[in-house]
Amino acid sequence: MKKKNILLISHNFSPEPIGIGKYNGEMMDWLANQGYDCTVITTFPYYPFWKVQAPYRNKWYKKEIIKYPDSNSNIQVYRCPSYIPSNPTGKQRAIQDFSYWIAKFFVVFKLILSRKRYDLIINVAPPFHLAYLGLMLRVFNGGKLLYHIQDMQIEAARDLKMFYHKKLLAGLFRIERKILMSADYVSSISLGMIDKIHSKINKDVIFFPNWVDTEYFKPLQDRGSLKQKWGYQPDDQIYMYSGAIGVKQGLEGITLAAEKLKDNPRIKFIICASGPYKDELVKEAQKKGLSNIAFLPLQDKEVFNEFLNMADIHLVMQKATAGDLVMPSKLATIFAVGGVSIVTTSPGTSLYKMIKDDNLGYIVEPGKSDLLVEKILELEKGYDKNIGLNARNYAMKYLNIDSVMKQFVADVLHDV
Repeated sequence: MKKKNILLISHNFSPEPIGIGKYNGEMMDWLANQGYDCTVITTFPYYPFWKVQAPYRNKWYKKEIIKYPDSNSNIQVYRCPSYIPSNPTGKQRAIQDFSYWIAKFFVVFKLILSRKRYDLIINVAPPFHLAYLGLMLRVFNGGKLLYHIQDMQIEAARDLKMFYHKKLLAGLFRIERKILMSADYVSSISLGMIDKIHSKINKDVIFFPNWVDTEYFKPLQDRGSLKQKWGYQPDDQIYMYSGAIGVKQGLEGITLAAEKLKDNPRIKFIICASGPYKDELVKEAQKKGLSNIAFLPLQDKEVFNEFLNMADIHLVMQKATAGDLVMPSKLATIFAVGGVSIVTTSPGTSLYKMIKDDNLGYIVEPGKSDLLVEKILELEKGYDKNIGLNARNYAMKYLNIDSVMKQFVADVLHDV
């Protein structure tokens, strides 16, 4: 049987530790281990730090080859230089997205001239317009295109007030609809996002959720000793946020809660993240003299399972305007470790329904720091231990990487 060739076009890839880059890297690694020959057109790793990470340098194009001897496959990675804003405002990110397209165009053009045919071309949005590179390659060299939506970029920019120009937004929506209609397959990571896509186009949309390695990330016993490892007391109650910091998270709610609870010696907050928005939160916490909140860098994978298990309660924050435009990817890992979480989400969203129907956490209305404080004080007296068991079972049943990827093969790759 002929080995199938797969091409991924995305601005994020390994070794980025979180977000789209993490999932893209794990997806291609899984496929290469299964015997697929994979190619990636991407940039240099920068997220969530918003600067290119050593030993990479954002100077010129670079080609890497990752070999998989056991499956006789490899991943060819083309890394393209691009503009990385240190202050990622809406305007700066739009310029960054444009720079992605320009830089990757030359690699795609080279592949067109080579006449190499990819059985499946995967475009991951955002940025949504990279799909035109995949469509162009499909026209000249054949193959099928999967347009996978991790984030409803245009709606998010509009609702989070990063873009204001109505005519420009209308034009972007028309372009996006043309892409959706042109793709052979469209997929997304949550049922709520799929419903929003269905409101734009009348075609099937594949459910392709983010996953987690449930063998590596798992519940651990003796939380007290884990707390001591990171400098806390066993009876401290740890409220943890670990993940990206951006406009849509609304993490100022944590600093507001920490301020209102600063006289409670047991309750401690941890924000584990990197990036420019973190600096703003640090300055705000210092200005308010908050000693009950710690800002830590992203943890290495070798200790990340222990680190997550240290938390009594995980905080999953997002603004109300984010709604079903995004699905917090950090939830998959929290579920895998059997974590109990407070999730800020609004009624009517798929996230709200999932948490409520399966008893996977506690829900607080977004943007209401008083309600967050009330919930924290309520949980200080104790919380439902069944939630952790439910979360772990949910991850094992629905979010295991092998299960998700095998379903992806069945939905897409069997037909290419």
